[in-house]
Amino acid sequence: MIEPFTLPFMQRALIELLILGALAGTVGVLVLLRRMAFMTDALTHTVFPGVVLGFDLAGQDGIFWGALVAAALTAVLLTALTRHRAVSSDTALAVLLTTFFALGVVIVSRRSGYTADLTAFLFGRILTVAPAQLAQTGWVAALVIGTLAVLRRPLLAATFDPEGARAAGYRVDVLDLVVNLLVALVVVASVRAVGTILVIALLIVPAAAARILSARLALIIPVAAALGALAGWAGLAISYDASLHHGLRLASGGTVVLTLVAFYAVALVTAKTVPALRSLRRRAPVRAS
Repeated sequence: MIEPFTLPFMQRALIELLILGALAGTVGVLVLLRRMAFMTDALTHTVFPGVVLGFDLAGQDGIFWGALVAAALTAVLLTALTRHRAVSSDTALAVLLTTFFALGVVIVSRRSGYTADLTAFLFGRILTVAPAQLAQTGWVAALVIGTLAVLRRPLLAATFDPEGARAAGYRVDVLDLVVNLLVALVVVASVRAVGTILVIALLIVPAAAARILSARLALIIPVAAALGALAGWAGLAISYDASLHHGLRLASGGTVVLTLVAFYAVALVTAKTVPALRSLRRRAPVRAS
């Protein structure tokens, strides 16, 4: 579990996954409480045209910024569309997902030479993380965590009691936009590392496992962050050991996700079999403290 990380490229991959795992686990609690799993899945597809255009304009270095623009645009449009009573959130998501993804497909169809480079968009390339990418992930994490810390009370109020939050004077529509943008930032930061297919697991599974173990928000958030970071470390080490010592070529991103799912299964079994956890967890609603 330690030997693989004596290599520089493995050290960079580990740092990236530790940051992303903790960050996605934390934001994933909001995704879980607000039932935004479909919205998160849609975001992983709507960044596609931004990835293509960014790669077209600036190569690998442009992927992050192109995806960021597309994700931010998606978050703004989604928030604007769902303000109209005639448009449900599911409808808005479906329209945006199909429109943006189709736009990306059209752009790709008019160019050549993307196939090899854009496979990373689907599956990620965690072992090729560069220092510049680590810096980008670091400032995204700082921005997201800082925003959550500053807006903790209004965000919780809007999550648990939107009408009460409005009565208290909070702009719930603005808070919804903030949450959408935070999720978009995490998706963008994770795309090059684990790919769009796997980023949804980073955002959903740690929070879901933590929710099984506790009904207290003060515990769910740190447990989700810890599970996300631990799965990144363990999955990376397992894939390295299997590839080097056992002749099994395991994709690092996929191994991390399977490790997360294993943690979820352990949490599910533990919560049902350990009496102390079973009594603590027993159908309790999530509490803010």
